[in-house]
Amino acid sequence: MPKVTIDGHSIEVPEGTTILQAARMIGGEIVPPAMCYYSSLKGSGGYCRTCIVRVAQGSAKDPRPMPKPVASCRTPVMDGMVVENITSPEVLEARKGVVEFLLINHPLDCPVCDQAGECDLQNLSFAHGTEKTRYEFPRRTFEKKDIGNYIKLHMTRCILCYRCVKVADQITDERVHGVMNRGDVAEISTYIEKAVENDFSGNMIDVCPVGALTDRTYRFKSRVWFLNPMDAHRDCKKCSGKAVLWMHGEEIYRVTARKDQNAEVKEFICNECRYDKKDVKQWVVEGPRHIDRTSVISANHYEDLNSLKHAIGEQQKKLQEKITQKTSGI
Repeated sequence: MPKVTIDGHSIEVPEGTTILQAARMIGGEIVPPAMCYYSSLKGSGGYCRTCIVRVAQGSAKDPRPMPKPVASCRTPVMDGMVVENITSPEVLEARKGVVEFLLINHPLDCPVCDQAGECDLQNLSFAHGTEKTRYEFPRRTFEKKDIGNYIKLHMTRCILCYRCVKVADQITDERVHGVMNRGDVAEISTYIEKAVENDFSGNMIDVCPVGALTDRTYRFKSRVWFLNPMDAHRDCKKCSGKAVLWMHGEEIYRVTARKDQNAEVKEFICNECRYDKKDVKQWVVEGPRHIDRTSVISANHYEDLNSLKHAIGEQQKKLQEKITQKTSGI
């Protein structure tokens, strides 16, 4: 198996593994961000360029570096490859430019956006964005559209990641929407004003990394950090029936598919589970969903306090070790 080193961490991976997948196997800070890649959607990736990395050594056979940063989601690992992500100033500066481009037309409406608190673009701009924009031209704007009984499209927020198109192509019976036009006027839209009405259309909302596709049954009802996400399941003939119930007391505000540590859905759920089963008695509640402490959703979370204290203690220990190493280096 080929062996790759990413920011000083080495790992052996199966043939055909991409740099991004290898980084995710290692985990931690070295994992490049990704706005368009989705491991369960074939053909995704290569659009947003936020996952770019520097290949300092192509392979053991050919140690020459690659001349430019490459998209880690599309670049396969070679044996002996050495990759730089957060250790490369060049990559961080380039990613900063990519984020600036993504935000050129994106409106500053986070205070009213339903995606706030679980938005990949918010996290990306916080880590790599700038305080001001250099863009001096009018931003493109679009009218909000209802593209079905359950989905509201805010095209102004869209970054054209193509995830919703891949979902419609690969897990629904008939795709009735796609990317229209080209260049600065490209937009997600339905064909001749058709409605998106298939049984798995709600998954388009789950895979959207920004607030371009929102749940019409949940819009403006609450903020995610005010709700308690609970793992639950039910017997469903259409899907796995495994979901997350976002609850306030005994009331279910919304139902979503379960996402992994990379914010990706592995088991898509049907619209019946998502929209029609809003009574807690219709579900078997398994317990609180684990929320990463770096997420704003964890602000009012209610997981076991002992495990939370242990996680805080481990973080403090690692921080103290870093301080000690820096001090000894001086």
